[in-house]
Amino acid sequence: MRIPRMSATEREALEAGTVWVERELFSGRPDFKRILAEPYPSLSAREQAFLDGPVAEVCRRVDPWELSRRRELPAAVWEFLKRQRFFGLTIPEAHGGLGFSALGASAVFGKLASRSLALSAVVLIPNSVGPGELLLAYGTEEQKRRYLPRLARGEEIPCFALTEPEAGSDAASLTSRGVLYRGPEGKPWLRLDWEKRYITLAPVATLLGLAFRLYDPENLLDRGDRGEDLGITCALIPTATPGVRIGRRHDPMGIPIPNGPTEGVDVRVSADQILGGIEQAGRGWRMLMEALSAGRSISLPAQSVGGAKRIARTVGAYAAVRRQFGVPIGRFEGIEEPLARIAGTTYLLEAARVFTCGAVDAGEKPAVVSAILKLQATELLRERVQDGMDVLAGAGLCHGPRNLLADGYAGAAIGITVEGANILTRTLILFGQGAIRCHPYLQREMQAHAAGDRQALRRALLGHAVAVVRNLVRAALLGVTRGRLARSPVPGPTAAWYRRLAWGSARFAALADLALVSLGGALKASEKLSGRFADALSFLFLGTCALRRFEAEGRRPEDLPLVLWSVEECLARVQAAFDGIYRNFPGPLGFLLRGPGALWSRLNPIASPPGDRLGAVLAALLQVPGEQRDRLTAGIDLPDDPAEAVGRLERAFLRVTRSAEVGERLRRATRAGRLPAEPVATFLERAVAAGEITAAEADQVREAEAAWQEALAVDSFTLNEYLGAAAAPELEIPLPMLSAGAAH
Repeated sequence: MRIPRMSATEREALEAGTVWVERELFSGRPDFKRILAEPYPSLSAREQAFLDGPVAEVCRRVDPWELSRRRELPAAVWEFLKRQRFFGLTIPEAHGGLGFSALGASAVFGKLASRSLALSAVVLIPNSVGPGELLLAYGTEEQKRRYLPRLARGEEIPCFALTEPEAGSDAASLTSRGVLYRGPEGKPWLRLDWEKRYITLAPVATLLGLAFRLYDPENLLDRGDRGEDLGITCALIPTATPGVRIGRRHDPMGIPIPNGPTEGVDVRVSADQILGGIEQAGRGWRMLMEALSAGRSISLPAQSVGGAKRIARTVGAYAAVRRQFGVPIGRFEGIEEPLARIAGTTYLLEAARVFTCGAVDAGEKPAVVSAILKLQATELLRERVQDGMDVLAGAGLCHGPRNLLADGYAGAAIGITVEGANILTRTLILFGQGAIRCHPYLQREMQAHAAGDRQALRRALLGHAVAVVRNLVRAALLGVTRGRLARSPVPGPTAAWYRRLAWGSARFAALADLALVSLGGALKASEKLSGRFADALSFLFLGTCALRRFEAEGRRPEDLPLVLWSVEECLARVQAAFDGIYRNFPGPLGFLLRGPGALWSRLNPIASPPGDRLGAVLAALLQVPGEQRDRLTAGIDLPDDPAEAVGRLERAFLRVTRSAEVGERLRRATRAGRLPAEPVATFLERAVAAGEITAAEADQVREAEAAWQEALAVDSFTLNEYLGAAAAPELEIPLPMLSAGAAH
């Protein structure tokens, strides 16, 4: 076996964070009893009150369409956010923050995102990978006393500057420099130069968290054994410091998030500004990896879940209200397909969000799971917002205050890119890190090899060989019996899916071992193969989350279609990943796996995609008002004001639903020839006179007709409105000229 080599930065990245339930799935013999015993938390009364109070209030204060035109949050909104401690959600109360759990912060991010992605981003950054989280984990007591209360009160607006023109996904290749020198009174000072970009909140920040490479040419820290280059370091730089340049802005997909570049030219600060003090010089990379291990579990997944719930709520209502050929479009099978995917994915992502937040609140920093959640939550949201746009059709394309999804459609690409680009996460990080951290022997082998301990290496290799044989036998037996030999921790209709997940885990472990034994260090360069392994591990985890949610919420019978769809969809994606691994397996084993192995996989799949009947049940769920629809979309901003697009649609949805039975009676009367085949509104009086409906029912139908017509109207603008309120008079085009141009 060829053991892969690791650089120092790779080793720090691999050792960051903790290993959680992903180890069970990687083992090939998952202990589902242990997984079901993991926390599945709920919000505290104080957190729920904050969501119902200040969060709901700030949502009302922000008009997404007006924000898209102004390009800036109003000053009054900034003041409200500061006053209500939105920037200190996770800062302990002892330091002036709210001290919320990971679940509580996640719920805030998601609800804000369902209203405005820009608003959510402004709150998210100070509570995520900004200096606050790093200060809590690594700051000196003096740094905590100085900065945490100011951050909690919004007196400091933070950002964190990592990405550079030449260091994006390869963040270890930073070129930003910090040089130690003797400053006033002979104390160590820093002279910094940097060029960063894509930094959220940089244009408005007062406190800059900075990652740079630190040099000590005078050996002031007496670390001669490390040489002049001490490594990546993090420091806190007030943006008022001479030489700091901020203010210019990027325009990410037209979403008005304060994001921009920052530069530093000969910036000089005390070495006491190094995060954690001078003792932490050169240890910034480990800090960043630790922070990301938890942060990626919370921030972007929360926004993705908020977006998915918003799509489910609005697109389902739209499909029930919008008619074509005289019937709601939600009754067409072509519309049922995307509606089913929207409903099932919403259930699945919420399950993963809550389950993983529970791990973070229990003290875990699940590095592999956080990568899974960030990758798949943002990717699945991108798929579902595309489904939503397909259902809305022209109404989704016309931007304006009535539009329900355009901002979410544009913003989906942002989540794909930030906090680790998804392509990199899938093809290089997720399986590579997972294989080393979660495998029962691989990390031991690498450590023994690096230490030159031959005896430990032999023991680890022998154990690995036994594990390979065991996993191959287990995978074969579960394959022949289609998982029936595996045990389920619960009885009932979900038991079979625990067995299927166990079967999938066994096959995954066997294939992973074959890849590691066959390819060794070359697996790092086999990105397509590694990406397929990442897909399989991702959806084994997500399927497990769906089952965990079903148990935690009391095995509600009405939720059974949702959990069955979720697990079946996950396992179908696992099967697709396996098929890709078999068809493209390189090396000496490739012939066997590409031939007999691939054939066996196709003939004996773990699962197929969910069927049409199950999909129809999920699609109908989104089109019926009631408790289940409310639970599925709980926690998002739902304005009841009919002056707003969502409020208008909800009102129309409820009125159309209430009048549905009356409408069906009128259609039956029309088919029987008792009423004319005309639009309903034209013969309501005759229907009342004929005794087909009552006067009150006629009024109910009129109200429903007026409500859905108002809800389905799209935005249009005068030329001056279209050009913008700031358009100069000389840009106005006379109507005759427009007509002449149209004629040509």
